[in-house]
Amino acid sequence: MSEIDRRTFLKSASAFSALGAATALGGAGPLWAQTIAGQKRPDVIRKAIASTGEEIPAVGLGSWITFNVGNDMELRDQCADVMSAFFSAGGRMIDSSPMYGSSQDVIGYGLDKLGARDQVFSTDKVWTSGDGMEQLAQTEERWNIKSFDLLQVHNLVGINENLPLLFKLKDEGLLRYVGVTTSHGRRTEDVMAVMKNERLDFVQVTYNPIDRDVEEYLLPMAYDRGIAVIVNRPFRGGSLVEKLEGEPLPEFAAELGAESWAQLILKYLIAHPAVTCPIPATTKPAHAAENMRAATGLLPDDKMREQIAAVIGVLI
Repeated sequence: MSEIDRRTFLKSASAFSALGAATALGGAGPLWAQTIAGQKRPDVIRKAIASTGEEIPAVGLGSWITFNVGNDMELRDQCADVMSAFFSAGGRMIDSSPMYGSSQDVIGYGLDKLGARDQVFSTDKVWTSGDGMEQLAQTEERWNIKSFDLLQVHNLVGINENLPLLFKLKDEGLLRYVGVTTSHGRRTEDVMAVMKNERLDFVQVTYNPIDRDVEEYLLPMAYDRGIAVIVNRPFRGGSLVEKLEGEPLPEFAAELGAESWAQLILKYLIAHPAVTCPIPATTKPAHAAENMRAATGLLPDDKMREQIAAVIGVLI
């Protein structure tokens, strides 16, 4: 990226912060912005999927580990309660994978229990070096859903076979969006090569105020090429907020309406112009609602984002 392009990119971060704040403070929501009970949901910041312009709420819900509860009905109902709190607070995107044990089944159970199939932006993955179509059929059965909004090649496994499969499904009108994923900062250069050579709608990567390598090249590339970005491990699997627990929030957090470290971290992420939707995972309905409140109110500008990263870097 040239220095001129980089300056333009950084300028847009500030512009988006102001736009996000304005969106959060006003404007009518789309038709899906209703609670399961039929009442109006709170307005949340929405960000555009660059390839189509469709807007989705700026915080999603992950399911890695947290929804892998097997057939324990009490825990399944608890996961459904998490989903209910998430939807009621204005959320849409739920992400899973065949890699996540029983998570897909548990999401399907929750959607059935809540009657929420028209609420969800369904996001899953293909994760196999074998028959990708067979695995996707199992995934659809577990979610009990006819088609997905977004399917991704998980950790680039079987990329040469599975990415063409997903594009074929999209071309046939059986899938809306196609993406690839990676996590823990692995294989970033390989992901960027795919981004450069394929017409992706989404890419999913690890990003948080500590793990910032994607800021230098991957996020600017996604922004330039019109690829939406999902952020996994925004809390480092929970360890980041655990280390910050008990530490006082910086004074400027109040300016943003951030009431917790989790909200401050999520605001840091969604203020980045290339980021579309972080997907924190949780087992607690109150935390799902708390995370969604990060997508309301003001967002930090570039200077404040650096302050957030600096404060967290010192504390952990």
